[in-house]
Amino acid sequence: MATEEANKPPPLPCYPQLIINAIEALDDKNGSNKTSISKYIESKYGDLPTGHSTLLSHHLNRLKETGELVFWKNNYMKADPNAPPKRGRGRPPKPKVPLPPGMVLSSGRPRGRPPKDPNAPPRSPKPSGSGKPRGRPRKMTRPEGGIGGSSTTMMSTLAVRPRGRPPKVKASALTEVSVEH
Repeated sequence: MATEEANKPPPLPCYPQLIINAIEALDDKNGSNKTSISKYIESKYGDLPTGHSTLLSHHLNRLKETGELVFWKNNYMKADPNAPPKRGRGRPPKPKVPLPPGMVLSSGRPRGRPPKDPNAPPRSPKPSGSGKPRGRPRKMTRPEGGIGGSSTTMMSTLAVRPRGRPPKVKASALTEVSVEH
């Protein structure tokens, strides 16, 4: 029984601690990549959970976002405590001016649209500015008499064309006309 306990690997600490320990133990000046960190953890602690690779990726990303680790050229390394903090993308926010002590910030109006007054008299609808109706005017129907004459004479003078492109004229329909001198 005592030999089984001696051969057992040490208990598994939390993943961020595992990762930082692995990077410190590997001690590479260019940092350590994900596979080398994973192999070190596997060799030291033996049995790992089934989702080890996804857990490792998740915690590496979290440590990178919090600034504990720096990701450079596909390698992770501990952040230099003397280095300036990395700025995010975009324009930095304006610095907020601190208020003098004892002064409370009060807003002039509450946010949003004010509620309607139930005691207020009903408002009449606004008259339109120009007096014209809004939108596109209605399509006018053609007058029966036409512009200058009866509808039958207008129809006979104007040939009614179908919509769209006219059909192509066939060569057989064209006939040569001889011109006599």
